[in-house]
Formats: sequence, C-alpha cells, structure tokens
Amino acid sequence: MPRSLPLRISIRDCFVLVLLVIFNTIHITDMANNNMDVQSKESKMKDDSNDKGVNFSDNEEYLKSCHFADQDAAECSSLQYPCITCDRSIDCRYGGFYNYSCTVKPKIVCNGSKTFNRTAMCRFCYQTEKWEHRCDQKANCNSLASPLKFYLTNCTVSDDVLCLGKRRFLKKIQCSWTAGTRWGTAVILALTLGGFGADRFYLGHWQEGIGKLFSFGGLGVWTLVDALLIGIHHLGPADGSLYI
Repeated sequence: MPRSLPLRISIRDCFVLVLLVIFNTIHITDMANNNMDVQSKESKMKDDSNDKGVNFSDNEEYLKSCHFADQDAAECSSLQYPCITCDRSIDCRYGGFYNYSCTVKPKIVCNGSKTFNRTAMCRFCYQTEKWEHRCDQKANCNSLASPLKFYLTNCTVSDDVLCLGKRRFLKKIQCSWTAGTRWGTAVILALTLGGFGADRFYLGHWQEGIGKLFSFGGLGVWTLVDALLIGIHHLGPADGSLYI
C-alpha cells in the first residue's frame, strides 16, 4: 500500500496565502461599499424627485410655536415657518429670485390677508449658506487631527429661510468643538508650573504630566518645549477639542 507524502508548506507559501486572503477581503469590502453608495444615491434622487415644493410639516405641532389666540396677533405677512406654508415649483433657475405663494396654516390667528407672496432665492434647503442653517454638533471626534476630520450630521434650516425640498437634511461638516479649555490658562501653567506637569494635567495628558512631575520638567527643558508647543497651538487638549 503506497504511503502518502506529508504536506509541506513553506514560509513563502504561507505569506502568499495571507496576502491573498487580505486582498480578497479588501475587494469584498469595496464591493459592499459601492453597493451601499449606489443605494444611497438612488434613495436621495427619489427623495429629491418627490420634493416639488417647499416642504413644511403638515401636523399640528406648529401650534406650539405659533399664535392661535386673538391676543398679541401679528401681521400675517410677517409670520415665519412653521406658521405658514409656501409653494414654489422646482421649475426655476438656481440663484434667481422668485415669488413664493404663502398661506397661513389653519388655526393660526393673525392680522391681514392669510395669503401673500414672498420673494426668495430658488435653491434647495441643502444649498443654503452655512449661516442660514444650524447643525447638530458632535463631540466625539478629534478637532486637531491632520488631515482634518469631517462627519455626517443633521442640519435644519432657520425659520426665516424659504427653500425647496426638506428643511432637515444631512451634511458633512468639519470636526470643530470645544470643551471649555482655555489657551491662555494652558500657557500660564506651562510657564509657571510646567516643571510639575500642571499644563499637561490641565490638558488631560496625565501620563506625560506624571513624567514631567517626577523629572522636574526635564530640568526646565520640557517646560520650555511645552510652552512653545502650546503657544503655536501644536499641543491641545487630550480629548480632541479646541481651545477657547
């Protein structure tokens, strides 16, 4: 009966197999990401095609922000979202100014005609300027990272802005937040108590702070280095926030 020879695999063969597995995993991941991108683009195009006017919510939650009593009634033409509904066809040229036909919502009490025109730029809500909408800020990213970090968040158009489509949309914004750490305080601590690591402890770098504490600031060397790094904003808070 013939004997089977033992299977021998060299280190080179193992290395090639590992590389093949890694490349195959990367290829599958890229295909999955591409499919997700296509589906998200198709969903966005479908949503935009359905938004053929100024999209204001039709539920009665607007009554919490609008007057529905006779007292202190304002002029109807001065009301803003969500107290009014404005219609405008998307058949307009971007950047041009057109008349929007606005109507006061039911149960809202105001003085004057409840139907009026208002002039506004032809654009979708996600095309408004950054000062015309507010976005939810996130504090779980590194503002000091290089290259700069961006994240996707929800943004809402201001009540006095008229635009086409949904007033709440997704937008990718730069990571920029602060936890209240003051740049001036960090510089003063570095120059006065830097030998004890006070500046590092203040910024949240407690490991380096302990090292400076037991080395007396590197006999003054690390004190000057940290003061310089903080002065040029190269050394910031450990949580990734910005100075104020």
